[in-house]
Amino acid sequence: METSSWIIFILIIQVIHGLSTWKLYQKAGRKAWEAFVPIYNAIVLMKIINRPTWWTLLLFIPIINLFMFPIVWIETLRTFGKKTTLDMVLGVVTFGLYIAYVNYTQNVTYYANRDTKAPNKAMETIGSLAFAIIVATFVHTYFIQPFTIPTSSLEKTLLVGDFLFVSKYNYGARTPMTTVAAPMVHDTIPFLHTKSYLYNDNENEKDSWKNKFQLPYFRLPGYQKIERNDIVVFNWPADTVRQFFTKERKYIKPIDKKSNYVKRCVGIPGDTIEIKNSILYSNGKPLILPERAKPQFSYKAVWDGTPINTDYLVQELQITDPAGQIATDTLLFTALSNEAAERLKNVPGIKKLIPVIATEKEATIFPYNQNWNVDNLGPIYIPEKGKTVELNDETLPFYKKLITDYEHHTLDVKGNEILIDGKPTTTYTFGQDYYWMMGDNRHRSEDSRYWGFVPEDHIVGKPIFIWMSWDSNAKGIANKIRWNRLFTTVSGDGQPKSYFLYFLVALAIYFGFDYFRKKKKKDNA
Repeated sequence: METSSWIIFILIIQVIHGLSTWKLYQKAGRKAWEAFVPIYNAIVLMKIINRPTWWTLLLFIPIINLFMFPIVWIETLRTFGKKTTLDMVLGVVTFGLYIAYVNYTQNVTYYANRDTKAPNKAMETIGSLAFAIIVATFVHTYFIQPFTIPTSSLEKTLLVGDFLFVSKYNYGARTPMTTVAAPMVHDTIPFLHTKSYLYNDNENEKDSWKNKFQLPYFRLPGYQKIERNDIVVFNWPADTVRQFFTKERKYIKPIDKKSNYVKRCVGIPGDTIEIKNSILYSNGKPLILPERAKPQFSYKAVWDGTPINTDYLVQELQITDPAGQIATDTLLFTALSNEAAERLKNVPGIKKLIPVIATEKEATIFPYNQNWNVDNLGPIYIPEKGKTVELNDETLPFYKKLITDYEHHTLDVKGNEILIDGKPTTTYTFGQDYYWMMGDNRHRSEDSRYWGFVPEDHIVGKPIFIWMSWDSNAKGIANKIRWNRLFTTVSGDGQPKSYFLYFLVALAIYFGFDYFRKKKKKDNA
């Protein structure tokens, strides 16, 4: 839904509200016209129902307002003496229209100084739960979101089983685009295995009424921009699957409900990136990764047949998986860091270590019409907002999807002529910034090499903190917890340092202080 359509929709809602409540406003000693003025009518209503003015703000925050509206409907009915269980149920199931019935048919009394406490224990519990969800949703949406690392694409930097806190405020929190959705879950409701949001996923019915509730993209100001080498969480642009590893029809999702991915940003707007023999170049120079980054590549080892202890390889060399034998005299290692490769050379039985570098064309490499592969591609220009590029047969494959899917223009090619929104053109000016994301585990990462650019409106946030790390392959509960990774920062200089001990000390001090405070209070009573 466009901004103008949303404004019209909100105005219609305001008219409905005014028509449904103006007599109640008068009963409360206010003017009838006050029920019709957008925003102001909500401020007045909060005063009428004896609730804080700041509740008004919650009525206009997507997702959170889905919980606030029923609360306000119930509070309005209770303020005018309609406080039976049936009244409250009718208020909710009729989406507030029961208030209009009361407004026109009931001679109600206004209780200005009514008791705002819940009428019974059940309602008190429901109210407490609702506000707990509201607070948690607000924090989850605009400040910090928990996230789990599911794959090994950033292995050695972020491990499978790391539990992260992802900051929304570093790059600026993105307001929800999908307004009708369950709180604090992503695209699927746990256990029910059904969509958590209202949206029509049929590609042939994109204009369904369900999709009219989508808000335009908007991002609050952040205090930093995405920089090269930042680890970033984003919505996977190519996501059209309902369930991974299951062949199904194409499944269309709104942007903010696409699967969350985490990769390293190796190309920012305006950069030109290139990969030559697995070495990544940024603007003509090899990209220097931070100390914490551990890029990994595939190697072929010439082997003399001496038995090799795979536990030794995994534990001592910190190799992700044991070697896989591909011939009688060779072993294949698919995820070796430079340090592990150097150490592997000294393992008895390993005669020679050869980097595996792709040389053949791979049809799955973006933009799918070049003689490129995972280790050799480019140069590719990363689009920058406001910058203009030439459009021709060579550049169009790079930017066609960007123009049509991400910036919502029509694009047609008729002979040698390119038409955007029906008008002939030879250039295009980008409407938003784009990024190039890659995993450090270069041969085991599905990233921008396969599906191209990540638009700015797909950016979710910045991982800042690992609060828990769980190794599901380890034996024994104590060994499954990676103690050295607990309470470590994701970014920063030097190697990661655990602050878990400091946390335990602070926790002990707090509980000790709280114990003596309560004891002193009890002694003085």
